[in-house]
Amino acid sequence: MKRALITGGSGAIGAAICRRLAADGLHVIVHANRQLANAQALCAALQQGGASAQAIQFDVCDAAATQAALEQLLEDGPIQVLVNNAGIHDDAVFPGMQRSQWERVIDVSLNGFFNVTQPLSMPMIRSRWGRIISISSIAGITGNRGQTNYAAAKGALHAASKSLALELATRGITVNAVAPGIISSDMSKDVFDSAAIASLVPMKRAGKPEEVADLVGFLASDSAAYITGQVISVNGGMV
Repeated sequence: MKRALITGGSGAIGAAICRRLAADGLHVIVHANRQLANAQALCAALQQGGASAQAIQFDVCDAAATQAALEQLLEDGPIQVLVNNAGIHDDAVFPGMQRSQWERVIDVSLNGFFNVTQPLSMPMIRSRWGRIISISSIAGITGNRGQTNYAAAKGALHAASKSLALELATRGITVNAVAPGIISSDMSKDVFDSAAIASLVPMKRAGKPEEVADLVGFLASDSAAYITGQVISVNGGMV
């Protein structure tokens, strides 16, 4: 059974990805930092449905703690599917942005990508099969007012994914980014009302977390073996 690690797996999109990959027969490792109870509850629900799942806790910004947690996981063999979903936003117009806002958002999305992906890459290479999928944002493609830090972090993920895809292409490992638009979640409901969504999204609705998860499930499968180095947006026609 292939194993999949989903960072930030207890949030709306992360949980949908966990459910999709579990339904596809993977052993799902649900990562959390502060929301361990939510990750454990998701694992319990997956197990109750007959899936294989476990929860794990570490801060992706803490390189040493991340390394220690991953080494323990790797004792059971390589992680074949990695979904870098952990991320935060801390919005402010750039002239008023605090250094801490800039650094924290970059740290979670970009340094977190390195801290998790780099230790898992060599075991993937040895097994000559792997899927690395990073959850980005439409902000990394188009930019967004008040999110210079967030757009910078997600845009950097796009460039990193394309470069890593070139390095790993001959090893049976694909590397892609998925860039959601407005997706229904607790985080987005207070930001985009129905009028704003109707104005911004040609489909006149927010996306569902499951619609992002379905794309991730495909990219994690054998059927997507010839898709690598791509940034694919799920946005209802926004761009």
